[in-house]
Amino acid sequence: MNTLYAIDLSLKPTTFDLWHVCLAGTVAILSLLLITLLGIMLLSMARHRQSTPDIRLQTPLAPEIKIVEKIVEVERIVQAPIPEPIILKEATPDAALQLLALLQKEARFIDFIKEDVTAYSDADIGIAARVVHEGCNKAINEYFSLATVRTEAEGSKITLAKEFDATQVRLTGNIVGQAPFTGTLIHKGWQVTDIRLPKLTQAHNAKILAAAEVEL
Repeated sequence: MNTLYAIDLSLKPTTFDLWHVCLAGTVAILSLLLITLLGIMLLSMARHRQSTPDIRLQTPLAPEIKIVEKIVEVERIVQAPIPEPIILKEATPDAALQLLALLQKEARFIDFIKEDVTAYSDADIGIAARVVHEGCNKAINEYFSLATVRTEAEGSKITLAKEFDATQVRLTGNIVGQAPFTGTLIHKGWQVTDIRLPKLTQAHNAKILAAAEVEL
């Protein structure tokens, strides 16, 4: 025969014996130990934070600075003014054709250049060259004013300053280093100081250097 025992959990103990005293004391001691351990852990964490330097402060900033410098450099390159393109001046052919026509008129220059001189003797060529020389000299002096680029005597030693005009002086030989340069003047050079070419009418065909001649 089984006996069913019912336990009422709502009942409160009416006596406080030695067992309950020991149990209460054990709970109190464990609670105290737990609080003490928590306090020690918190104190240790606080000391560890104070003694350990901030890792973020120890991280070298050099890479970041380099990145910023590169970005600034790129911005400067992007914002740098674009150099102006070199504009090549297109020479008008009319002036060159006009000069050829004047040399042909005064010195028969084109006739002399296009002539096959292999059949002539040196003396004959010399006589023809003298005629061409006189005519060319006349045309140049009539329509142009010329002057030498350098006034020193050819063969003399000259010194070119650091800011010398490279369009007026051409360096030859062993060019080493930077100006100033000291060298020997081989050729004075020529420059035009005035041009007096005749004006052309609108109907003038500059490509006709010398009109064909027909005798009737």
